[in-house]
Amino acid sequence: MILTPTRLFYPGFRAKTSAHLARFFSANASIRYENVLVSRPDPAVALITLNRPKALNALNAAHFSDISMALKEADENPDIGAMVLTGSDKAFAAGADIKEMKDKTFSEAYMSNFLSNWEVISKLRKPVIAAVSGYALGGGLELALQADILLAAPSAKLGQPEINLGVIPGGGGTQRLARLIGKSRAMEMILTGRIVDAEEAERWGLVNRVVRDENGVVEAAIKVAQDIAGKSRVAAAAGKEAVNAAFELSLAEGLRLERRLFHSLFATKDQKEGMMAFAEKRQPQWTHS
Repeated sequence: MILTPTRLFYPGFRAKTSAHLARFFSANASIRYENVLVSRPDPAVALITLNRPKALNALNAAHFSDISMALKEADENPDIGAMVLTGSDKAFAAGADIKEMKDKTFSEAYMSNFLSNWEVISKLRKPVIAAVSGYALGGGLELALQADILLAAPSAKLGQPEINLGVIPGGGGTQRLARLIGKSRAMEMILTGRIVDAEEAERWGLVNRVVRDENGVVEAAIKVAQDIAGKSRVAAAAGKEAVNAAFELSLAEGLRLERRLFHSLFATKDQKEGMMAFAEKRQPQWTHS
């Protein structure tokens, strides 16, 4: 499948609701997913919008299948250099769909492909920027935490309230929160179900920054994506791989990987072009090869 390369440019766009997005893109993009909207605000940027507004973007199997396929499709498109993932003004995603989960037995959950697609973002080679407004709870926060960069609107509310349902996070929340904000804060969020606002999330390092314009978080995320997409995509993929490896490897192992990736980039055309352009005091013309 190939994303329709619709060219829509910012500024001037304000992502207020999924319904607003649907109207905005209806004449400009070919939307082929039931639960997500896919558009191209820039030729090199894919915008993927969760679109179950009546359910506050609660994540059920069909919804997550659409998210997974849309992200993979964008990742495989050679014209796209970065992706933005967002929801509505009320909710990025208010958690997993409890109606779908409540009657599952242990054997059904364990033996089925339940949560099998959950790590899709962490496996993507291209950078993903999450733009969060409103609620990002439970699975919604776990989805956002997989992004490489996380921007929040002032209205953002982030939490892992699964303890109130008699379970714990199952989509990476216990592991990623501890790595991002430390053991004690992760314990507080997971064991009490406490929800933190955007300002506190920024202080804790849970989000990169809060975009002060409530309606500007998607536009800000697109600008970051445009900046990344304008770099060498080979180098960006190597940088993402190296940083992500820091969570899995020892320092010595991570340094070895970093050096290997650094040295390998000297075999690329982009390295030659980038350094030549710097010496000649001009903008590089990347071929992403």
